[in-house]
Amino acid sequence: MIAKKYKKMLEGKSVIRQLSEFATERGREIGYENVFDYSLGNPSVPVPEKFTKVMLEMLATKSPVELHGYSPSLGITSVRAKIAESLNKRFDMNYTEKHIFMTSGAAGALAHAVRSVTEPGDEVITFAPFFPEYHPYIDLTGAELKVVPPNTDDFQINFDLFEAMLTHKVAGILINTPNNPSGVVYSTETIKKLAELLYKKQEEYGHEIFIISDEPYREILFQGVDAPYVSKYYDNTLSCYSYSKSLSLPGERIGYVAVNPACVDSDYIVSMCGQISRGIGHNCPPSIIQLAVAEVVDMTSDMSVYERNMNLIYNKLIELGFTCTKPGGTFYIFPKALEEDAKIFCQKALKYDLILVPGDSFGCAGYFRMAYCIDTEKVERSLVALEKFVKAEYSK
Repeated sequence: MIAKKYKKMLEGKSVIRQLSEFATERGREIGYENVFDYSLGNPSVPVPEKFTKVMLEMLATKSPVELHGYSPSLGITSVRAKIAESLNKRFDMNYTEKHIFMTSGAAGALAHAVRSVTEPGDEVITFAPFFPEYHPYIDLTGAELKVVPPNTDDFQINFDLFEAMLTHKVAGILINTPNNPSGVVYSTETIKKLAELLYKKQEEYGHEIFIISDEPYREILFQGVDAPYVSKYYDNTLSCYSYSKSLSLPGERIGYVAVNPACVDSDYIVSMCGQISRGIGHNCPPSIIQLAVAEVVDMTSDMSVYERNMNLIYNKLIELGFTCTKPGGTFYIFPKALEEDAKIFCQKALKYDLILVPGDSFGCAGYFRMAYCIDTEKVERSLVALEKFVKAEYSK
């Protein structure tokens, strides 16, 4: 007999993926350049030139066994040391290689982090709007994801509702800043308030409550935005990172868990992650990509296009009468739809070849997401279609 729970999951296929597939099919009909596809968060800028040069040089000069053999189960030690050094320099931390665990992207990092600090039956709290895949990421570990309803005024944490849900069963808090889908960055004030509350609840309940900080968009920040490094404010923090966005390497699936050296049992957690890998198969990410990333660890792709696109879209949305919190980072924007049901709104948009994602699966009905990691020229043309759509469907 096949596994019923995974068969059941086939009924809940990702809306984002469905819309992306629709956009691809529509592109075959009219040319993909004429489809304004805001569905998928796939980086649109090239990797740094140095990364490509490093790869070519390694392939020409290094041993194939070194480049293509299994890495150690915790990751290549020299790579872990370089990542620790970079984090220390940038955020005034004191990581060493023993606090860094290499993973297959942020998804792999979350898979290990959650299992390292929860037991089946524990609760993990996150905040809407949130990445829909958090449900399988958490629920399939045996823990249970609980979602705090959104604070739609500014998409910072709704602390009143959060505290009411913060019971003794909670082992972890999963945060995502800069946030997918809203683009909002949690302020220093928000992170300090979160830390103070968790320190109080740890003492009250007599057990640790860990922050699992999902940080793949950490480097995509816009001018003047307050963007605190979460581990600076709360000891029991596991930072989950991916180079998919900062280096435009989503297909290479490379990231890490960084365990705050000040957290409880910090000397054990990375080694525990190595044991977790034995059960879930998320082990030994590609050696060649680890080695290449280590040579560009302080670099990013040129991501200025994302802020340029954001400003174009945000200004047009406001001009057309949308309610929208201005993003502080990422390549997402999350406006309120012009009617109560965002699914219907997004369905209507398809007639104008605008591929928009309704916010229901992000835990925020009535809103929609636009992933603007596309060429600016295409953004500009899409705004003509957006204006046509709004005037045709919603003008009084």
